[in-house]
Amino acid sequence: MNQEISRLIDSYREEYIRTLQEWVRIPSVQSEPTEGAPFGPDVARMMKAGMKTAADMGFAVRDFDGYAFDATLGDQPESVGVLGHLDVVPVGEGWTREPFGAEIENGRIYGRGSSDDKGPSLAALFAMKALKEAGVPLRRSIRLIMGGDEEQRWESVRYYAAHAEMPKIGFSPDAMFPVINTEKGMIRMELHFPAAENGLRILEMKAGERPNVIAGECRALVEGGAELAEKTAEYARETGLDYRAEITERGVLLTAVGVQGHSAYPEGRRSAIGMMILLLKKLGAEGGIAELADAVGLETDGRSLGCACEDEVSGPLTNNLGILHLENGRWHATMDFRTPVCADPEKIRAACAERMPGIETEIGAFTPPHHVPAESELVTALVAAYEEETGLDGTPQFTGGGTFGRVMEQGVAYGAVFPEEDDVAHQPDEYASLDSLTASIRIYANALMRLAAE
Repeated sequence: MNQEISRLIDSYREEYIRTLQEWVRIPSVQSEPTEGAPFGPDVARMMKAGMKTAADMGFAVRDFDGYAFDATLGDQPESVGVLGHLDVVPVGEGWTREPFGAEIENGRIYGRGSSDDKGPSLAALFAMKALKEAGVPLRRSIRLIMGGDEEQRWESVRYYAAHAEMPKIGFSPDAMFPVINTEKGMIRMELHFPAAENGLRILEMKAGERPNVIAGECRALVEGGAELAEKTAEYARETGLDYRAEITERGVLLTAVGVQGHSAYPEGRRSAIGMMILLLKKLGAEGGIAELADAVGLETDGRSLGCACEDEVSGPLTNNLGILHLENGRWHATMDFRTPVCADPEKIRAACAERMPGIETEIGAFTPPHHVPAESELVTALVAAYEEETGLDGTPQFTGGGTFGRVMEQGVAYGAVFPEEDDVAHQPDEYASLDSLTASIRIYANALMRLAAE
């Protein structure tokens, strides 16, 4: 990377941090659509802020009816795509800082979206700015595409693809370095079953907001009194897990406290919903809840569901019981599976149905796995940029996460979490290292030079 680009990136640090704080302070959680705001007013405000940032840098910006926008450098017919998103998951429980405060402490910026995906997306935009201000001649245009609903249904990129030509190659700054060239398949499985007529009577429970979030806390109101509260305390002592019971006028309010995280990365996390169904069975719950406890519980590998599998290309299957609601005498649940290339979604559903015969199972959505060969022009360029800027090994990896990279014919995920860092996306006190984010600007600029410069 030439010295002028390097100098420009160094000069951007304060501007980058100030802009990222402005972005993080916008609580862009999806809500009910309104006119001109297909993902709700907060996401619309964030999209407008992103467009203003790009326009102020001098890029050509197009608004796709609030679903997405793009910012383009160059006018060449072929483009390199950089696909990110500006929506964030709900705040959830367990924060010790203001979730949208953008506080800076010990070299970190805290706030929902700082890591996933505002910080990395903005880093890519600043990399484009460096190439623009350095006057780099291009053989391919560079097009940053920002969507407003990556955390849910991906309507933004579908809308974009229907109204503009999607680049064939590119990356999404929405995962980890060095390069993620294989993304697992994703299954959203819907479960339905009636409340049991016998056993423990569960009065209320509404746990989880998104299938792709490992719940950090779960509450249930059950019929009972002091004896049931004491059994809960005994189970907490027996398991070493964080269970609480409060006696109320209506019954006993049970609370399970787990470790929140992203469902694609269950290592080191603990589902509060899984904890709760194990407790409910221990307290006498029957029917579908007992089946879920036996077949899922705190497992994340599908073993007791009968669908565990893995391959060398994409690793093992993972699963997460992300939503479990009781409504009008019926239970509704959603499980999130991240599946290796070798997996067959219908066989996974059939295995779940066999292990949980009292529960109706159906596939609500399936996204196939995505793989870009390591020897492709795209992957070799990204590996080279990463290795040159960091001196670290850039061997491509697989992930259980799903990024916008997969909507391109040859698209991968590329940063911005470094190998030695914790991935705190979807967790309380989400943060990003400012040094890492500014280092990622250099990596992205290097990569875009290799892919787009003459």
